[in-house]
Parts: sequence; structure tokens; C-alpha cells
Amino acid sequence: MPDPQFKVGYQKGFEDGFEQGENSVERGLPGWFGTFADMMTLLFAFFVLLAAISTIDPVKLQEMADSTGKALGSKIEQDNAAQMEGEYERLNNLLEVKKALENVVEEMKQKLQSQGQAIEPPIDITTSPKGVTVNIKGDYAFPSGKAVMKPELRKLLIDEIIPTIKASPFMIEIAGHTDSDPLPPRLRKVYPSNWELSAARGASVVRELIKQKIKAKRLIAAGYGDWSPRGLDSLRFSDPNKITRETVLKYNSSSKQKERNRRIQVTFLRPSHHSAKAYEG
Repeated sequence: MPDPQFKVGYQKGFEDGFEQGENSVERGLPGWFGTFADMMTLLFAFFVLLAAISTIDPVKLQEMADSTGKALGSKIEQDNAAQMEGEYERLNNLLEVKKALENVVEEMKQKLQSQGQAIEPPIDITTSPKGVTVNIKGDYAFPSGKAVMKPELRKLLIDEIIPTIKASPFMIEIAGHTDSDPLPPRLRKVYPSNWELSAARGASVVRELIKQKIKAKRLIAAGYGDWSPRGLDSLRFSDPNKITRETVLKYNSSSKQKERNRRIQVTFLRPSHHSAKAYEG
């Protein structure tokens, strides 16, 4: 039989060793870990807040994705594809639409330069969370105070813009804009305010697109009057309810600003704005 004293001494030594080992380790997580966890929680909350108050430009997002994909040697799959309405190169996403339209602007610049003209093309391209927009100078597109298209606008639509529309799957918004000057009395008999004039111009372009075989249910006619001047419409964090008449007048304070505000916008809408499949079938 084992010696009882040995058994007692063994048991005491075991318990003492266990206690010493337990006391040699701090209870709970290390002190620095709490600070680290707090920092990560605050960073997470910060980025969630940024995402909540921001609006995403789908074209810039696609540009970033494309550049990342190329850097990694991968091919990015294209979504929202639809059948073309003619023999045009397919434009499957808004980034491709933007590039095609920028090529149009560049070709117009080169043509004007070759003719010895120092003027800028009557169109420019912008992007926003809404989509890709072609801005067409209003003075180039319509006679003053009228909603009948000039021949120059019709030629621009047929030669440059309609082929891009037919090659893409996106809904199209045609929006008229004006400056802040009130219409003269003689025009108010036809258009009581800038709202009616801008909407009539948008509808006039829509009618031409339908005439050129663009499906009617792809098209939206809109009139913004003078309430979406250039500069103000690019402020992503603006609350429309806080835009006052004084704000609108501020962006119409010079003749140059007013000229820029008198415009037609052709916007290729991102699919979540209006479904790209809405016109299929």
C-alpha cells in the first residue's frame, strides 16, 4: 500500500502547482485588447455612417471595379444586358455608355478644330448616382421661348445619341431645363411658366426618339424648370426641401450661368432607378 503521507504530500503539491499556475495568468482578456476592440467598433460605426449619408455614382464604381479587375488579371462580368435595337456594338453597362459618349464629344472637338472653329462642342458628359447624362446646350437645341427642335439638335440625335441609346439596355430620361428669368407676357399665353416650357422641350425630344424607332416605354419626358441649375444638381448631399428661390437665383446670377442652365439632358438611368428590363418583350 502507498504511504498515506506520500499521498497527502502528492495531493498538496498538485494543488499548490495548480494554484501557482492559475495565479500566473491574468483573468480575462489582456488590457490592450479592450482598447483595440473599442477602436474597431468605432471604425465600423464610422464607415457605416459614411455609407448611410453618401450616394454612390455607379459609373465611378464600375470604373473602380474595372481597374481593380485588370490589376488582378480578371474579367469582370457584365450585367443588365439586353438585346440591341439595331446593328450597333453592345453597350452593357453605364461605364461603356460613358466611354462611347465621350468618344462622340472628342470627335466633335476634332471636327470643329479641323474647321478652324475655336468653339466648344454643344454637348458634355456627366455622371451621377442617377446615371450617365448628355447635357445639350438649350440655345443650340431650341429657339428662344419655343419647344420646336432646331435642325442641329435633330441631326445630333440621329447621328450620335440615338445609336448609343439603341446599343444600350437602359431607360432614358429626357429632361428640359431653363434659366430663372420669367417668361415674357407673349410667351405665357402658350407656356404659363418655365415648368411648362421645360416639360414641352423634353416631350419634343421624346417624340423625335419615338419617331426614330426607340421604344416608347423606354422613355421618360421630364421638365425641371429652373429648379435644377448646373452646379446645384451635382451637390449630392443637398436636401431638395431646403432648396429655396434664393438658392436658384444664386446659380443664375450671370449670363454665363443662365446659358449653361438652359439645356436638355439625356440621361441613361441606372437600373435601380428604373428597371432596364421594363421595356423588354
